[in-house]
Amino acid sequence: MEKQDSFNAASRLGTAGVGKLLFQFSIPAITGMLLNALYNVVDRIFVGRGVDEIALGGLSLVLPLMTLTMAFAMLFGIGAANMISVKLGEQRKNDAEQSLNHGFWLLIISSIILIILEFVFFEQILSLLGASSESRALDYARRYYRIILAGTTFFMISFGLSHCTRAQGFPVISMMGMVIGALINTVLDPIFIFILKWGVEGAAYATVISWIFSSAWLLYFSMGRKAVVRLHISPPRFKLAISIAILGFGSAQFLLQFAMSSVQLLFNYSMGWYGAARLGQNGGDIAISAMNIVGTFTMLILMPVFGINQGAQPVLGYNYGAKQFKRVRKAFLGAIGAATLICVFGFLVVEIFPNAIVNIFTSEDKASSAILEWTPWALRVACIMLPLNGFTIVASNMFVVTGRPRTAIFLSLTRQVFALIPAIFIFGKLWGLTGIVWAMPVADFIALLATGICTLFELKKMSVQA
Repeated sequence: MEKQDSFNAASRLGTAGVGKLLFQFSIPAITGMLLNALYNVVDRIFVGRGVDEIALGGLSLVLPLMTLTMAFAMLFGIGAANMISVKLGEQRKNDAEQSLNHGFWLLIISSIILIILEFVFFEQILSLLGASSESRALDYARRYYRIILAGTTFFMISFGLSHCTRAQGFPVISMMGMVIGALINTVLDPIFIFILKWGVEGAAYATVISWIFSSAWLLYFSMGRKAVVRLHISPPRFKLAISIAILGFGSAQFLLQFAMSSVQLLFNYSMGWYGAARLGQNGGDIAISAMNIVGTFTMLILMPVFGINQGAQPVLGYNYGAKQFKRVRKAFLGAIGAATLICVFGFLVVEIFPNAIVNIFTSEDKASSAILEWTPWALRVACIMLPLNGFTIVASNMFVVTGRPRTAIFLSLTRQVFALIPAIFIFGKLWGLTGIVWAMPVADFIALLATGICTLFELKKMSVQA
């Protein structure tokens, strides 16, 4: 009976009202993503106010490395989750279970490889992060990331199993994993930074401990009887076809994150170079810290959009596998509407209260006048296209779920590679630090055009199939 109830959690994706399903799956996902964002936001607030503004730059320097780790977590975690949704929609439960177990062990293996390589070449990697050897931010980055790197496996387990659990029809269980981690991180950060005076190391320890508890919760559920597809802790007999399929389902998100890591590295170099020329003493570190604030707040606004994306993914994947294309189209349009509302709200907050946002991350008695004056302007410019970003994010994900990885990959790379990287080089050369910031909304606009054209053709095709 218990197993039948578990299976019904997945089968209702094809029968319950689409609007109700989007609400039931998106609200826990949004809550979870917002809480998950606290990992970074809380770290940055406490580091900025408890250490200094240059420490924020240190966290920005290692962001490309953390994004690279996220890329592999998405490749195998989201890849397996998308495959689970489709296989359950096709009523192929055994294939869904194999997808979960293959994805889990691919996460473990890839994390161990990353840890070994990055520890062996640690100093060489740090030298490539975009700061001079005399930079104070680089020292903060070294002290912070050495600890974060040791916890990589726990992060990848937590991230991957969170997506796979939601794909089975258990969004609340997935959300609880994020809640546990976020709450532990939020409690430990002020203790380690302000009371124990551990500085950036304290922020890193708090983050790793939170990952451990989050992964433990999701492992407990995934190996239990209530899971639709159960995780077996012993390594499976690897099948090349399943591994390749997982790679296909996760490749778009992987390439997007990989490209984002490259862009973040380029941003650090550009901010360091042009910031030193524009903002005076420590100008490079200040510019990097300022963009950390911009990126952190933008992430906080976009996390609910990613939550909607994740909430819609099981609904889209199951119904696409079941060939219920009218339900796919309805879920897709509903997700876009909700994502757009959130982005418009975020845009209004940025345009009306930019100074208040900056003050959250800085302490007036420690912050320089340069960061207090320049960051609000950069924040407003960077978010000009924010109201339309929700459409771009949700639409790109639809092509992953509907089995068009090439289109999804193209759209994922349009902003990060085809538009943003050239814009950084050209605008930076022409207008310096100002041009680097303006490159962001220009790239967003180009990505919007490409995504809109592809989506129009896809919606017409689904209308014919329906």
